[in-house]
Amino acid sequence: MLESQTYFVGLMSGTSLDGIDAVLVAFSDTASHLIQSVYHPYPEELRQQLLALHTPSDNELHTCAVVSSDLARRYASAVNELLFKCSISAKAVTAIGVHGQTIRHQPDAGYTIQLNNPSLLTELTGITSIADFRSRDIAAGGQGAPLVPAFHAAMFQHPERHRVIVNIGGISNLTNLPLSGNTIGFDCGPGNLLMDAWCLKHAGHPYDKNGDWAKSGVVISELLQKLLSHSFFQQLPPKSAGRENFNLPWLMQFLSGNERPEDVQATLLELTVKSIAEAISKHCSGAEEIYLCGGGARNGTLLSSMQKTLSIQHVAPTDELGVDADWLEAFAFAWLARQTSLGLAGNLPAVTGAKHPCILGAIYPV
Repeated sequence: MLESQTYFVGLMSGTSLDGIDAVLVAFSDTASHLIQSVYHPYPEELRQQLLALHTPSDNELHTCAVVSSDLARRYASAVNELLFKCSISAKAVTAIGVHGQTIRHQPDAGYTIQLNNPSLLTELTGITSIADFRSRDIAAGGQGAPLVPAFHAAMFQHPERHRVIVNIGGISNLTNLPLSGNTIGFDCGPGNLLMDAWCLKHAGHPYDKNGDWAKSGVVISELLQKLLSHSFFQQLPPKSAGRENFNLPWLMQFLSGNERPEDVQATLLELTVKSIAEAISKHCSGAEEIYLCGGGARNGTLLSSMQKTLSIQHVAPTDELGVDADWLEAFAFAWLARQTSLGLAGNLPAVTGAKHPCILGAIYPV
């Protein structure tokens, strides 16, 4: 007898500010399957608006509202293309799980802001939207991030292999999946965001393809040590980070101006590698396998450096586990939307520091 399936869409637009990942996922009681995916890049004008909203400016409230509606229209366009490619009607989809675009993440002040207009998204797609996943965890005393470890545990926990899943987006985060004990997870520090910003500033490209530019440079040891002295790296989990912590102005204070740009890029790549490796060494003792996802999983220079730096022999993209590394985070928000629709918790208190498990997200019914 065939199991019945439900369909959910996951939408992710992350700290890298590069665009929208959209996936359609089929769930049954025993399995899940990514059916289709689409990517919609952000135009440069929108990217600049979002970057500007990370810092205080004039008329922010109006700009946030206008950009939120713009994002909802772009999300709807991605959803409609996704369903068209699959020949699946909107009525067949239970809900859209939409992360929104983070512009401020201040859990210590009791809030996090992800821009989106889920009411408009529901109106444009004819599908129930579930949004604002992070606020409930923060209300319960948590960091509101990372949320994907619960999904990683559901998908990748192995009875005989101690695994660590490392997501390298704008910010890097890890999930520790030991054979016994709690799943833990936390942000490690900058993933791609500093490398991307430096590459755009000096090479005119939005990212360093395969890390080739970084590979042409030499790590500046003194600069690397200064960057690693950031107080975030000394904090114990649970912890989360964002552009408030790591950004170009923060980097520039450590530069004399005489450095070769490619050497700075090499140093920023090593910062990402070292911060992840040290987090694994300190908090994931006994790990046997490391699996990477997010844009950083496609950076060959970064992957090679990770393999050399870690004493763990097996370092590979999550493709090996049957889930494309490029789409894993969007998949996670489809899963989180399903948790919400079933009335099940989506956070892990051991990860976020929340007082208790919470049903996450606000529902905007069709």
